[in-house]
Amino acid sequence: MLASAGRAPETGRDLIRKNRMKVADIVKLLDGKLICGMDRLDYTIEVAFASDLMSDVLTLKNDHVLLITGLNNMQTIRTAEMSDIHCVILARNKKASVEMLELARDNELIIIECRYSVFKTCGLLFEAGVKPIF
Repeated sequence: MLASAGRAPETGRDLIRKNRMKVADIVKLLDGKLICGMDRLDYTIEVAFASDLMSDVLTLKNDHVLLITGLNNMQTIRTAEMSDIHCVILARNKKASVEMLELARDNELIIIECRYSVFKTCGLLFEAGVKPIF
């Protein structure tokens, strides 16, 4: 990104405010594609968790959790709903199916597709200041 009017380009750290990061900033940081939840760009994330094992996700009790996964099936959407997770990143260039998107819309979930690996996605978010759950 080019600096404008003598200002330095934004970094990941510039995007996080008070230990929270907006969905719009996450999409920008990851060069991602917001495919569900376009009306929720201002939703804020406090912590992130990465897993392809949905039984691990079901143990979470935090609010404002960002789930990062490479698992692109209905189980991911159902698990997010049951765990009160409102934002999911599908990493490794995984794509959501039509059925996943319908269920995500019904449950007001935010879905972001990202070309990066789960590891790189986590690293970029951590570097930007997003905290892990544990």
